[in-house]
Amino acid sequence: MTDWERDDAAEAEAEAAPLDEQDLNAVIEEICNSKADEFRMLGYDSVTGRDVWDCVSSKYKELPPLHRLVNDIMSLRVTGLMNWMTLSAWKQPDIGPKP
Repeated sequence: MTDWERDDAAEAEAEAAPLDEQDLNAVIEEICNSKADEFRMLGYDSVTGRDVWDCVSSKYKELPPLHRLVNDIMSLRVTGLMNWMTLSAWKQPDIGPKP
């Protein structure tokens, strides 16, 4: 068996095995961090992977299939994230001192 065949066989085996919840969460976190990196390259330095996840997941009552989740993360635009962050900030109760 050549190295190529061995690599193909290992890939096929890895694709056949379903991810457990911990691995799935790690993959989703990595995708969100990648999207946050993209936004930081565009000049939005304070965006985190957690911001991306909070924005995308706020649209669901329950988690959708993985392919939809990945699509929603990867197709998120910076304007959508900024709109969500602005509305979220407005919805938070005022925690400062009251005069």
